[in-house]
Amino acid sequence: MTETERSGSEAEFAGRAVLVTGAASGIGAAAAKLFAKRGARVAVVDLDPAGVEVAESIRSCGGEAIALVADVADDAAVAEMVARTVEAFGRLDCAYNNAGISGPPHFVAEMPLEQWQRGIDVMLTGVFLCLRHEIPAILESGGGAIVNCASGAGLIGFPGQAAYVASKHGVLGLTKTAAMEYGKQGVLINAICPGTARTAMVTNVIEESPELEEELHRLHPIGRVAEPEEIAEAALWLCSGRASFVMGSALVVDGGYTAQ
Repeated sequence: MTETERSGSEAEFAGRAVLVTGAASGIGAAAAKLFAKRGARVAVVDLDPAGVEVAESIRSCGGEAIALVADVADDAAVAEMVARTVEAFGRLDCAYNNAGISGPPHFVAEMPLEQWQRGIDVMLTGVFLCLRHEIPAILESGGGAIVNCASGAGLIGFPGQAAYVASKHGVLGLTKTAAMEYGKQGVLINAICPGTARTAMVTNVIEESPELEEELHRLHPIGRVAEPEEIAEAALWLCSGRASFVMGSALVVDGGYTAQ
């Protein structure tokens, strides 16, 4: 199998409009750029205005992209995000709901309520709100695909990260339910469960505690952490026609972390 065959046609998303949340950096930015490289018109969405730079990077390479600032935990902001995407591109075909946050570790009894609530608001309610507004727009376009970003932590426990783990478990249940509700109408909804990727957040942690890099590599049986593009490839596959019989799934992309 050639590299082109493995990764799909360079024009496989030509004419399609795609929305990516959490797209200012890391996996979201990698996904937005890959979608654009393969022909999609991309709405780059993030609470961080640095998403403008990702959209500019796409346009500088000949792609079509808009940058939108939105908090996915805000229903009105999500509604506007989808409406502006449809206004710009005339349709919405695919969405990758990737936005997420992290916080300092706390055991359950010591976790500040505001940290718990913000985690649930962004990473679980945020996905619900995205689905709530994306699904009607995709139905209006004749069908398409949605990928929700869960985590390996959506399959197992992880001490000190109750809000993150609970929200990611919730994303998987939400994904399966929405898939059952809308699959027959032509909206294929799935989730991915990434392991650790070399994002800016992870790099910053490693710089502060260099000994953690070896530990992170050891935790993944493949012997390393992922590059953001490796996770993004999984999201693109689930949005492509090559995944036409996949719905309600949780695709694990974690270098063997949860297989241990």
